[in-house]
Amino acid sequence: MTPAAQVSAAIEILAELAERRRPAADAIKDWGLSHRFAGSKDRASISSLVFDALRKRASAAFLMGDESPRAVVIGALRESHALSIEEIAALFSGEGHAPASLTAEERERLATATLEGAPAHILGDYPEWLAERFDAAFGAAAAEEGRALAARAPIDLRANILKASREDALRRLAHLSPEPTPLSPLGLRIAPPTKGRGPALTAEPAYVKGLVEPQDEGSQIAALLCAAEPGEQVLDLCAGGGGKTLALAGQMHNRGQIYAFDDDGRRLTPIYPRLERAGARNVQVRAPRGKADVLADLEARCGLVLIDAPCTGTGTWRRHPDAKWRLAPGALEERIAEQQELLDKAPRFVKAGGRVVYVTCSLLIDENEAQIACFLEGHADFSAVPAEEAAAKAGLPELAQFASPHGAGFRLTPHTAGTDGFYVCVLKRG
Repeated sequence: MTPAAQVSAAIEILAELAERRRPAADAIKDWGLSHRFAGSKDRASISSLVFDALRKRASAAFLMGDESPRAVVIGALRESHALSIEEIAALFSGEGHAPASLTAEERERLATATLEGAPAHILGDYPEWLAERFDAAFGAAAAEEGRALAARAPIDLRANILKASREDALRRLAHLSPEPTPLSPLGLRIAPPTKGRGPALTAEPAYVKGLVEPQDEGSQIAALLCAAEPGEQVLDLCAGGGGKTLALAGQMHNRGQIYAFDDDGRRLTPIYPRLERAGARNVQVRAPRGKADVLADLEARCGLVLIDAPCTGTGTWRRHPDAKWRLAPGALEERIAEQQELLDKAPRFVKAGGRVVYVTCSLLIDENEAQIACFLEGHADFSAVPAEEAAAKAGLPELAQFASPHGAGFRLTPHTAGTDGFYVCVLKRG
């Protein structure tokens, strides 16, 4: 396919997404299945165009004075790819499978339009209905935080210390030019590709042998702040695919016991091969069984209960830019209710002196500091561990700089920490 034909395909996919609220990856996959002539490189280029357009959807539409998929792609080519008017015009030639030629108005907008005077949600490329919540969370930096969330994310890996040190992992992956992550002592970072896909990590021997696991540095820090110790009894109450379970198993050096639970057994399916590959032997998976209380024997036994809570995922928009445009106010209300239910459930399993660690990949106060304040009002036997103390306990005192300005806990963002957006709060009993 020519580059112009790839642009046409991207516009077609974006038009389909505008009609149906669905993940962009699914729409791109369906397009590829119905256009078998497109090779893997073509599909990668088309995917890159679609996601870059979604990253800049609001600002691109503002620049072009038009919210159509065509206008968004044109604006994104200028903003994300820094193409000149003539370079964009060459892609919009109207010849063959190329999109129709640029109109005089489109040329004029490309030549003269700016973002000057645009509101923060346009400058930061996030939904207008979240503008007040972003203002509450970030104040004058809301647009800047939004822009960081609209950038491409690096590829972060965690060295699995059950099998290898970070230095060993860096050496084995040297051909990918990884760098040590600045905050996590276990992390490796590969710069994001300027276009197309990144390296095929699942084909790397270091991954196949379990020496590394894909995990954003923010998620690694969340696990490290749990300060899990060898010999502890740990309950991962929302284990899902097991990312943080695996990280905790490494911290505990396979000593003690981790109970990995999720109320949706289907989400636990990927954990089994991941545990085997990582060599994690102190994990017991507790899948739900109808109405049976599969966690009854853990009551008041655990030194650590981790709540990796379901959330709106606003902190992961670098990796899932389509998610911000599919998010609806009703989803936020549902997540808040689920979070409250989990926070009420967790104390049952915490022994005296034990702790609950509450984690979200959201940047909204509603899902973070407000939830903790509500929890503490209803649970007088718990207190929030100050950020400085929790950071010191994890052996990472420098993390205290990320103490939340809105209440208890830590806030990590792409703009301030270079990670995905995460909130972490350590709560101690008695």
